[in-house]
Amino acid sequence: MAAANPAQLLLGELTCVVCLDYFKDPVSLDCGHHFCQACITRCWEELSADFPCPECRETFSRRNLKPNRQLRNIVEASRKLTLESAKEPEVGTVCEKHNEDLKVFCQEDQTPICVVCHLSRDHRDHTVVPIEEAAEDYKERIRSHLESLKKEREAILSFKLSGEDKSHELLKQLETEKQKIVAEFQQLCQFLEEQERLLLAQLEELNKEIEKMGAEYVARLSEELSSFSSLISKMEEKCQQPASEFLQDIKGTLSRCEREKFQNSGAFSSELKWRLWESSQRNTSLETIVKKFKDSLSSRQRLDKANVTLDPNTAHPRLILSADRRSVRRGVTRQDLPDNPERFCRGLEPQQRSSMSCVLGCEGFTSGRHYWEVEAEVGRGFCDVGVARESVSRKGRISLSPERGVWAVRCWADQYWARTSPGQSIPFPPSRAPRRIRVYLDYERGQVAFFDAGTGDPIVTFPPASFAGERIRPFFWLSAGVRLL
Repeated sequence: MAAANPAQLLLGELTCVVCLDYFKDPVSLDCGHHFCQACITRCWEELSADFPCPECRETFSRRNLKPNRQLRNIVEASRKLTLESAKEPEVGTVCEKHNEDLKVFCQEDQTPICVVCHLSRDHRDHTVVPIEEAAEDYKERIRSHLESLKKEREAILSFKLSGEDKSHELLKQLETEKQKIVAEFQQLCQFLEEQERLLLAQLEELNKEIEKMGAEYVARLSEELSSFSSLISKMEEKCQQPASEFLQDIKGTLSRCEREKFQNSGAFSSELKWRLWESSQRNTSLETIVKKFKDSLSSRQRLDKANVTLDPNTAHPRLILSADRRSVRRGVTRQDLPDNPERFCRGLEPQQRSSMSCVLGCEGFTSGRHYWEVEAEVGRGFCDVGVARESVSRKGRISLSPERGVWAVRCWADQYWARTSPGQSIPFPPSRAPRRIRVYLDYERGQVAFFDAGTGDPIVTFPPASFAGERIRPFFWLSAGVRLL
């Protein structure tokens, strides 16, 4: 393998990786890489924190650009050497056939030729121009291509940085979720260990009490057994006596027999059963806690795609729903529909006709994690897509914000707005603006997020909210059309 050209190696060291040209006002980052001051400033112009190096992607908490005067001097010296070498006679400026200078350019053959070649039979009828003029014309054409290529390169670099930033953000979210899961399992393990120690200690205490109560019970039974054995012996001896002697004090004898009854105390058995039941109840409570935790984990791991349909009882009179209730568009005229309490709109008075063209999904959610996808037809207008509380106002104009019970994004042309106070604009390049939106709802965590359904890229995630057990329903406000996928 041939060794690298030293001139090319030098050029590589003096070239900015962003603009691929000689360094201009070079600056150094803490990671040791160098860039043109204008290039690195352009890369960071929209960032307020976490400034990445375009070459190694190391992130810095603040802008720290160190002017590199030594590198600037080396670049200037290299430029002078390049200019001087350019003044030297170039190889290939003489016609190999006639040994004459190449002074004209043949337009048909697209090649420099000498005057003798121009007069020859091969080029006599061809159009030629002075070589300097041809070079200038082609330089202009190359320059125009260079401008286009540089713009494409900047666009690619922008997409590259954006993709890396999104990847970095998703990895941070994943790490946060990982740490949360580890912490929850550690808490559960600690709780189970504490419960194990507590229950085992209680069982050991119960074991000692059972042994003590058992010994006392056996001792009491032994006394009873001895008393009854003594009485039985006396009664047997009494029965062996002659009649006259036997009948002596017969009333007292009968009284002793009737009074001597076995006093069976169930206290030990009852107390034992109660203590065992109490212990089993503690164990059952622990099993319930573990089951709830397992159910919670299972619910968090399960992500259900909701089969959303539109609720005609909530649709504004200008909205026209399809037969399968999977798509809706805004009509020109107002339909004659009943003004029921669920419907968005009220009355025919001019001041009340300003209510927004909204409709809710039939489905409502009070638990779990769900998502559904929507295709927005925004060529003729806009659409707002999201979720709303069951209690959202249906009459007159509504304020679309989480404070008013609506979490939504507006899709219009090549931009998205998070419907907050104030709204957050999220521009997309026209060729990349998503038309398919994925709406994500995690009820337990109070999270509502939106994604590009085609690429999976996040659009916006709202801060966590508390739904407080209220039913949450899909929400749409539009001046164009929407189709559920």
